[in-house]
Amino acid sequence: MKVFMTQHDTLQCVHEPFGDAFYYGPERLSSRYENDPEAREASGFSQSTYQTILDRIEKEATEVRSTPPSPTPLIFTSVEAVLRSACSQTVQPASGKRLFIKDITHYLVPPDGNPSSIAPSLNRLKRGVGTSEARTNGATNGTTKAPYPYHTDAEPNNPTVIPRDILEKFHFTFLIRNPRSSIPSYYRCTVPPLDKVTGFYNFMPSEAGYNELRRVFDYLRSIRHIGPANAGQAGKTEHSDSNGVTQGVEVCVVDADDLLDDPAGIIQAYCKSVGIQYHPDMLKWDTEADQRQARDAFEKWKGFHEDVLHSSGLRRRGHVSTLPRKYTNSSLCVFVNIGTDVSNGKKKKVKSIEDENAEWREKYGEDGAKIIRETVDANMGDYEYLKQFAIKV
Repeated sequence: MKVFMTQHDTLQCVHEPFGDAFYYGPERLSSRYENDPEAREASGFSQSTYQTILDRIEKEATEVRSTPPSPTPLIFTSVEAVLRSACSQTVQPASGKRLFIKDITHYLVPPDGNPSSIAPSLNRLKRGVGTSEARTNGATNGTTKAPYPYHTDAEPNNPTVIPRDILEKFHFTFLIRNPRSSIPSYYRCTVPPLDKVTGFYNFMPSEAGYNELRRVFDYLRSIRHIGPANAGQAGKTEHSDSNGVTQGVEVCVVDADDLLDDPAGIIQAYCKSVGIQYHPDMLKWDTEADQRQARDAFEKWKGFHEDVLHSSGLRRRGHVSTLPRKYTNSSLCVFVNIGTDVSNGKKKKVKSIEDENAEWREKYGEDGAKIIRETVDANMGDYEYLKQFAIKV
C-alpha cells in the first residue's frame, strides 16, 4: 500500500474500508466483536454497512474523477498476514488522479465456508415499477441479534456479499504470502502484549483468508472479469479465447517473496498490468508528507503497521540469513521489515518444520505453536494454488 501512497499527484489511496462493516456494523460477518457492543460503538463504525462504504468510495471517486475517465477501478487484494485479502481500486479524479483501494478479500465473504447472500443494504427488493427497498439485519421487535446469516437472496456461485454488478466495477489484483510467514505474524498480533494495542484478543483461524481469496479469485475468473491472460507470464492463459470470448483484465498476482527478491521488477510489472506509470521513487517514502499520510491511513488498525510506519522504503532483500524477528499484519510493512535484514551474500535460510515448531513453542507456548501449525497447514494448498498465477520477471 505504501508504495502507491507515495504517488500523491496521481493516486488517491483508501486503506481497508470494508473492515468497518465486517467487524462493527449492522451487517457484520465476523463474530470477533459480537458480544462486545461497547467495542463496536467505540470503533465509530457501528453504523457502517457495505452500502455506506461503497457510498464513501463513490464519493472519493467523484472527488478525484476527471475526463477522460480511467478504465475500471483497481482492487488490490492481499492474502497475507491476517490475510487481508486486499482490494484496491482506481478511478480517474478531478485532479487527474486514480482511486486506489487496498483491502482484505475475506471482509467480503462469510467466514468458515458459510454460504453467502447479498448484504441487506445492497439487496434491492422491488416494490413495483421504479421502487426498491434496502434492508439491514440485526433488529427484530426491538431486540438485537447477530446479523448474519442474512435473509436475502444469493447470487449463483458468488462467494461474496457484494452483487456481481458492483464487483465488476473494480479491477482486482492480488497479493499473497506464504502462510509459514504470515500466520505466525498474525498470531503475534492477537496475544500479549500486542493484543492490547490491536484490540484483537484471540486468534481466529478463519481470519487467515486464503480460502476466501481463492474462492473469490476463481469466481472472478469464471465470469471472465479477470483473465485468461496472466500478468508477467507471456503467452500463458487458462482458457482459450479463440471463439471470441470476452477477456477480462489480466490475472495479476504478486507473491511477497518475489517482491522481496526484486521490488523494482515486480512493482514495475504490476504497474504495467494495471496501467499505472512506474517511478523508481515509489520504493521510498522518506518525506514528512509520506509519513504523515501513512500515519493517518493506518490509524484505524493500530499495532498492525508499526514496522512500516518506522520504515523509509522498500529494497531488494538480496540474501537474508533468517526471517526477521518482528512481523506485522500488513503485507507491505512486512516486506519492508524483511527487506532491511541483509547479510553477506548468504542465501535465505529455509527452516525445517521442526525448526519452525521449536521457534513457535519458544515464543507462544505449546498450545500457540499447535494452532499456528494447524492453521499454516490448512492454508498451504490455497496459497500454492494462487502462487502458480504470480507475476514472473
